[in-house]
Amino acid sequence: MTSLPIQATGKTRVQTESSTQQFLTLTLGEELFALPIEHIREIIEFGGLTRIPLMPEFLRGVINLRGAVVPVIDLAVRFGREHTAIARRTCVVIVEVEQGDGLQLLGIMVDAVNEVLAVDGQQLEARPAFGAHIRADFISGILRQNEQFIIVLNIPQVLSLDELAELVGALDQVAS
Repeated sequence: MTSLPIQATGKTRVQTESSTQQFLTLTLGEELFALPIEHIREIIEFGGLTRIPLMPEFLRGVINLRGAVVPVIDLAVRFGREHTAIARRTCVVIVEVEQGDGLQLLGIMVDAVNEVLAVDGQQLEARPAFGAHIRADFISGILRQNEQFIIVLNIPQVLSLDELAELVGALDQVAS
């Protein structure tokens, strides 16, 4: 069903299926990224959040989403950059991430959400071995759109709950 690159025994290949997929494009600083639409639950305007003491820098706080407490991750900080500055177009993309036997809601704080793109498999290329300013395992592939390239994020890897928990645990040990 997917046309995203597959990692197999050290070699990257792209499936040749040409079905249409949808991606939400978003902006972090001057860069464009895309998220597969199937992970996205909703997009909300940034309206403030509750900070939690002693949490890692990438965890900006939590929001109340219709009675549910949803952690909000600053995607720029997760990529090793400066905090996202709050501006008119700053928003939170609510995504669903698999956790054990269920789904966990997480918010991703971004500079702006742009548009939903419907693309065919021919526009997707394997992730590059170099050149991106983020970890290679955070990238599913590259989307060709007109004359520019958009990095397609690997949401389960970027928002790996196990890795995030390890980072929180490591920070707790350093603080002790």
